[in-house]
Amino acid sequence: MKLFLDTANLQEIKEVASWGILDGVTTNPTLCAKENVPFEELVKEICSLVSGPVSVECVSTRAEDIVEEARRLNSMASNLAIKIPINIEGLKATRILAEEGIKVNMTLVFSPSQALLAAKAGAAFVSPFIGRLDDISHHGMELIEQIVAIYENYNFETEIIVASVRHPGHVVEAALLGAHIATVPFSVMEKLVKHPLTDLGIEKFLQDWKKVSLK
Repeated sequence: MKLFLDTANLQEIKEVASWGILDGVTTNPTLCAKENVPFEELVKEICSLVSGPVSVECVSTRAEDIVEEARRLNSMASNLAIKIPINIEGLKATRILAEEGIKVNMTLVFSPSQALLAAKAGAAFVSPFIGRLDDISHHGMELIEQIVAIYENYNFETEIIVASVRHPGHVVEAALLGAHIATVPFSVMEKLVKHPLTDLGIEKFLQDWKKVSLK
């Protein structure tokens, strides 16, 4: 499973990239607004830090406007994917963009039927938001299980990006279900590395090493 970082913060991206495990980045208007950096400058810098896909989101709402905005965004770098929310106008735009070879990440997906339509429209990625489903007492990972099954039934090439990840358990469940990608906030990415027994083991080894004679 590929791991993306869900952020627009350059320092977070640089840090996780240095771990050797970063496959891509996802952003959204909220994350970009936090950085107080001109949008185009920010996007180009992010794209220079990772070789994998970097998702940026369209804010237009009509199909023809979405297509125009997506083309403009896509011209910024060669490794961009364009996030488009799932609705009728988004589907119309996705079909046009897919036929032009522009990668679309269809986002704000909350049902298997939406994921099915996104794949049929030609989306390169689909982003189901599991944490937000959990927030309203729906088990978000059930959606991932359903989408995986549907895509396998029909050999769709659309990759599933498990989004709105709240904790390491979401990442592990996504991997067990066979999701292609999890996009993870920096705080959760750090937690994936840590385990208290690992920390205790390192501390014990270092304490014992102090007792070793180097003569």
